[in-house]
Amino acid sequence: MHIFVKPQVSEVSQHGFASIMINESTSEKSLLSNNRYHKGDIITDFSAATTTSIPTYLTIQTGENIHITLHPSFLQYVNHSCAPNVFFDTTQMQLIALENIFNGDEFVFFYPSTEWKMNQPFECHCSSTHCLHHINGSFSLSDETIHAYRFTDFIQEKLLLQRQK
Repeated sequence: MHIFVKPQVSEVSQHGFASIMINESTSEKSLLSNNRYHKGDIITDFSAATTTSIPTYLTIQTGENIHITLHPSFLQYVNHSCAPNVFFDTTQMQLIALENIFNGDEFVFFYPSTEWKMNQPFECHCSSTHCLHHINGSFSLSDETIHAYRFTDFIQEKLLLQRQK
């Protein structure tokens, strides 16, 4: 018999529509919704706090050699999932609900939706039935996987150029 123990989490800070939470056993932070959103809703606008030519684990790619840190900065706690519920639209600079989101749900996005080649590839443990396991950026995705996700305009252009080669 396997007993599931829910991780102990506590609130770090509140930011209107969202709260930063911390898992006390792993020290990992996440961003949880304080509201309900319907699929297609704009959750918030965002902007570039800084721009760099070098990707880091905290940046989002918006163009060739253009990587931004997010403003508001608490959006950095939107973690990866192979079953995302939000999308960073880097053309309109809006965070958009991909699914219905309820109060208390964690905001999660698909990292390859904004990243061509990840600065720090990693093994995913999101538990989604469609988990890709190795996350390395959109350049490495199969056509089948590409059709299952929404990508930024920049990544869509890169994928199109890759297919034309």
